[in-house]
Amino acid sequence: MPASSAGKRASRFVSGDDVGVADMPKLYAMPTVLPANAPSGLIPPLAERVLSLADEAATSAFGAALAQAVLALGPRPVQVQLSGDLGAGKTTLSRAILRGLGHTGRVRSPTYTLVEPYDVAGTTGTQKVYHFDLYRFADPEEWTDAGFRDCFAEPALCLVEWPEKAQALLGTPDLHLALSVDVVHETYDDGVEHAPRLARLTARTQTGLQLLQSLQHLFPC
Repeated sequence: MPASSAGKRASRFVSGDDVGVADMPKLYAMPTVLPANAPSGLIPPLAERVLSLADEAATSAFGAALAQAVLALGPRPVQVQLSGDLGAGKTTLSRAILRGLGHTGRVRSPTYTLVEPYDVAGTTGTQKVYHFDLYRFADPEEWTDAGFRDCFAEPALCLVEWPEKAQALLGTPDLHLALSVDVVHETYDDGVEHAPRLARLTARTQTGLQLLQSLQHLFPC
């Protein structure tokens, strides 16, 4: 692919309106009252946006932008949860966030260790990151015995893939990202499937709202 074309694809973000979410404003408040059948303890979202990521390059660019938004917050505990089916792009996005923070080494998979810690040195100091993959998590006692709870109290970024596996133990995320394959806009090129990803970003705390506001430039008016 020519360099000019690749650059264009990498920057192609699409707003919710472009993917069929009718009349979605730039940032909108969500209801403060949850349905009667909502899970207990669930905090209503403060704001929500939908972003379409045309390809892996766009996902990487989005991850880099989110990383910069995290750094702009300064030292504080930040929890970002990544949900989605297998192949939805959670690990790709986690890797992009780490790269965006300044990590240059290998991004190890925490599938079997459950968590991989990073100390990322950047221009604003060192950013602590805990990358969780809870797909194989099954023992609540392990959460306490391994000291995972302490990670979320540190001034660190906790990236959590498969949060559904330990929802009751995680507490409220600052930002929840639900990733899915955009089957409506998938295409085929020489028999190869190309499907954009949809990312639904939900802010559930003031910190999450700050992150979402820092990403406003990705959402065209």
